[in-house]
Amino acid sequence: MKTSAILLTMLSLALAGCRDKVQEPNDPAAPKVAGESVLFVEKAPQLSYLSLETAAPSEREEINFCGRVAWDEDHTARVYSPVAGRVVGVKADLGRTVSSGDVLALLASPDYGQVQSDAKKAASDLALADRTLSRERELFAHGAAAQKDVEAAQADYDKAVSERQRAEAQLAALGNAGPNTGDGVYSLQCPVAGVVAEKNIVSGQQVRSDAQLAGAPQFFAPLFVVSDPGKLWLFLDVTDMDAPRLKPGQEIHVHSKAYPDHVFSGHLEKIGDALDPSTRTIKARATLANPDHLLKAEMYVTAEIVSDGAKGVAVSAKAMFLKNNQYYCFVESAPGRFERRAITLGIQNGSRITIITGVDAGQQVVTEGCLLLQNILENGANS
Repeated sequence: MKTSAILLTMLSLALAGCRDKVQEPNDPAAPKVAGESVLFVEKAPQLSYLSLETAAPSEREEINFCGRVAWDEDHTARVYSPVAGRVVGVKADLGRTVSSGDVLALLASPDYGQVQSDAKKAASDLALADRTLSRERELFAHGAAAQKDVEAAQADYDKAVSERQRAEAQLAALGNAGPNTGDGVYSLQCPVAGVVAEKNIVSGQQVRSDAQLAGAPQFFAPLFVVSDPGKLWLFLDVTDMDAPRLKPGQEIHVHSKAYPDHVFSGHLEKIGDALDPSTRTIKARATLANPDHLLKAEMYVTAEIVSDGAKGVAVSAKAMFLKNNQYYCFVESAPGRFERRAITLGIQNGSRITIITGVDAGQQVVTEGCLLLQNILENGANS
């Protein structure tokens, strides 16, 4: 009887404990979800897993690129021959400094000889037409010639003038200044001042006049390339994230492994309007000063562009995370309240990244525990 009483008492206590456990209210320290925010009570244990950082206004930043040096096409000429012929003399060697109008090579050209002959014949025909017209006018004045003879002589003279203009224009189009000697030797002249950077011509070589019309440099190399090596272009591949930080006129500093102690200066000139489909980058071009001619065309270099006055704030790169192709971060909008915000990123410089939109300067951004907050937000939304 005593044993039964003891068992009954123990069973009553167990049932009472279960009833108390079921009726226990929710844990007051559990976080709550309200829209895009996670709320914690004061001194909630989860807060110890979070680290915060104050978003600071972004300052001057250096954006690093890899680049390729090339000839400045505004100061470069690729010289072809406008006439066919045989090379009888090469006047400019590789590396020679030349001026505009200097003779680079001499070509014996039947085509050029024909143009010279046409120009001489046109001049001779004009002189004859001029004398004939003068004679007919004189005879007409003395009544020894009819009006129609004067008119015919005038028509012949006008034709001769037109023919001479055509022949002289054709001769001038070949770019060969100087008297018309009629020897059929064409002087290939330099159109710009600079240095002979490339030479693809030898004495005795047969030259075609249609090489420049083919538009296929892989098959038809220019006879000469003349450029000013003191002025170069620099081509950069820019990502779409870096592009908003760039604008024409920005200063650029260039470093080369060949000259580790030398810094070359230039300015950003143009930024492309489309992505390259193969590299998914935007082409940018800068002008580069090379007064000592140290840099060479087709060199690979590294470049830095200083970006100042950039909008946005700078925070640790650990503050952002990616979800469904959108970047987010958590901002403490009130004590214990953390709001998820969609952000637009700028450039990343080391462990720091620029947030262009979504966060204001002075706000507290979560740098440790972002995934914890995201997990709570998703579980709360799914519950």
